[in-house]
Amino acid sequence: MSPRVLFCCWPFEGHVFPQLSIALAVRERGGEAAFFTEREFGAVVKREGVPLFGFERVEGAWRQVRARERAVGGRRQSLRVAHQAFRRWLVETIPDQVEDLRAVIAEWEPDVIVTDASMWGPSLILRESEPIPVALASPLIYAAIPGPDAGPPGSGLAPAVDARGRMIAWGVTRATEVVARGVRRRIDELRAGYGLAPMGCGVNEHLGRLPLYLVLSIPELDYQRWDLPSGVRYVGPCLWHPPQPVDTSAWLDALPADQPWVHVTDGTSHFQDPFVLRAAVQGLSGTAMEVIVTHGRERRREEFAPGPVAPNIHFTTWVSHDALLPRCAALVTTGGAGSTMAGVRAGIPLVLVPTTWDKPDNARRVAEAGAAVIVRPRKCSPQRLRAAVEEVLSDPGYRQAAQEYAKKLAAAPGPGGAAELIEELARPRRQLVTVRAA
Repeated sequence: MSPRVLFCCWPFEGHVFPQLSIALAVRERGGEAAFFTEREFGAVVKREGVPLFGFERVEGAWRQVRARERAVGGRRQSLRVAHQAFRRWLVETIPDQVEDLRAVIAEWEPDVIVTDASMWGPSLILRESEPIPVALASPLIYAAIPGPDAGPPGSGLAPAVDARGRMIAWGVTRATEVVARGVRRRIDELRAGYGLAPMGCGVNEHLGRLPLYLVLSIPELDYQRWDLPSGVRYVGPCLWHPPQPVDTSAWLDALPADQPWVHVTDGTSHFQDPFVLRAAVQGLSGTAMEVIVTHGRERRREEFAPGPVAPNIHFTTWVSHDALLPRCAALVTTGGAGSTMAGVRAGIPLVLVPTTWDKPDNARRVAEAGAAVIVRPRKCSPQRLRAAVEEVLSDPGYRQAAQEYAKKLAAAPGPGGAAELIEELARPRRQLVTVRAA
């Protein structure tokens, strides 16, 4: 019998859309898929014919984090915001996640649960308290499992290659452990309430013990790590976007094509200070390139370009990456997994201005692969941004590296391969259910 797969994730585009691509692949292979997330994405999920189980007890703690990030502007990770996220959002919602999901399990009877890397109820509680296998589908482009082949997760550091690098990595790791000590203690308290033993390690290491840990990238963009558990599988990009009512092809065709195109976007973080867009408009105006700036429907152009601009600067709320990126010579973005992977997948070099959360680690990996230049957020002036764009345009090595990795991404199994691995994980339980039913 075909498996039933329950996908669990937080209500962000960068989390829902990759999982939805895998859910649709599960369905194409004859299985059934359903979602557990906030109802604000209900229309998107249901339009694809996937059942939705909305949050009932889980409260919107992530909205408080988003509000705090808006207040700090988004140029750097706020330690206070990070602490609030881990305690109020990721940790304190675990009991509500578990209760909500137990109700879904009783009603829908899934054969396997696929969870977001930051939705810890399934991976830290249900995996050991319910007879259902749990897999992880990370929205990151790397495995956030600690090990010698990578810098400390969240640090933006490359793997240590000398004594100085090892000392820095050790210091960052120790500092992180001290900060996370209270979080681990609280998680162990919650686990004890379900009759489970203490984790005995950090959360990222514990997640590495799951039977299936899907990384939506390729090993070549994750330092070719050899220190990972056997359950870690790289499946390549799992991209999905909702159909758009407006065809942007005609708008793109009308743009001048005699100069290189550069796309500028700050991803889906349209609630933060648009300092990257502002620096790009000021720094790239009047240059020998056509600059296509997308700013989302919630942001006004006046926030980052209040006055007249040069004719080589073009604005739009949204444009299809599939239509735009193959025509571009470079991409400027803040390093989110979706836009970063889209750029590499299109074979174009990137200028990355990594702000918060996973973005510094994403940027470091692509830069180490030779396909990107990093501009630090605090130093993202119009002059520095222009110099970085000119560097990736003038040095063919960046494009060659991007095209090399684009070929590897195209050869990766993608959503279909992820669905096959999930199906294999679900098969023993499904066979047992079939035998019992007979």
